[in-house]
Amino acid sequence: MSVVLKSAREAASSSGSRLTRFAWLVLGWNVIVVLWGAFVRATGSGAGCGNHWPLCNGDVLPRSPRIHTVIEFTHRITSGLALIGVLALLIWAFREFPRKHLVRRFAAISVGFILLEALLGAGLVLLQYVEKNASVGRAIYLSAHLANTQLLLGVLALAAWYSRPAAQGRGFSFDKPRLAWVLPVMLVVGISGAIAALGDTLFPATPFSEGVRQEISDSAHFLLRLRVFHPAFALFSAVYVSFLSLSVIKAKVSADATRLAWYAWGMIALQTVAGGINVFLLAPVWMQLVHLLLADLLWVLLVLLVAEASGSRPAAQIR
Repeated sequence: MSVVLKSAREAASSSGSRLTRFAWLVLGWNVIVVLWGAFVRATGSGAGCGNHWPLCNGDVLPRSPRIHTVIEFTHRITSGLALIGVLALLIWAFREFPRKHLVRRFAAISVGFILLEALLGAGLVLLQYVEKNASVGRAIYLSAHLANTQLLLGVLALAAWYSRPAAQGRGFSFDKPRLAWVLPVMLVVGISGAIAALGDTLFPATPFSEGVRQEISDSAHFLLRLRVFHPAFALFSAVYVSFLSLSVIKAKVSADATRLAWYAWGMIALQTVAGGINVFLLAPVWMQLVHLLLADLLWVLLVLLVAEASGSRPAAQIR
């Protein structure tokens, strides 16, 4: 009997490991989709398929496509594959885990976010919030899109984290406000970054002094005026994240929480340097993508850190 039970546990652990690897793969693919979406915006390729959606210039497959069409159509294909991956994760989670399990819940929530992501992406095209559109509506719409994207990545990360065999039986809560507040703070930083990136795309400046002159000019476009807020928000968040990371490390909540805190502390330092380089170089496309990748990785780390530090015991020092 003991041999049978041991074999069953090993089989369950092996299956859980495969699901965990797949969940991380789905998360990684969605990060790639996010980066490609930023590349679409930075290269002005959002109208590569015209104002048609889901068709591309009225066709299922574009004919004699321009480079902007290839870039936009590739983003649509990768987004479709991301949707398939999230749906597959949901089905696997429901087959693998019992009712009310955290992985089931997070997988189900991720489906809702990715469907909303698809609708928001379609809206960008249909509302023509692409190319040289510098309206307030586009800024607001991009902010909502960014927030939804971050929430999608966060939920996928939680599904992968709690699918690990080592995480079985763990609880989940955001019952430590000082920790949990870092997430809305980082959402605000991310939104300000999206607006700054839009300003960099629509109003490129050379040299650096010209960019500063544009931002303080009385006739400056609102996107240029808002661009200056992102560095300030980013520096504040760097101090905040560093303080929280060191607090978790000192509290010795759990081995996982300590490891995540160290990663977050290192990532915020790296991201701060990357942000400075991005500003100094006047936001070239490649540096924008590096900056965004680091931002997404930092976001995922913070979501997992907050979940792990809040759901573990003790940690009485963190409120």
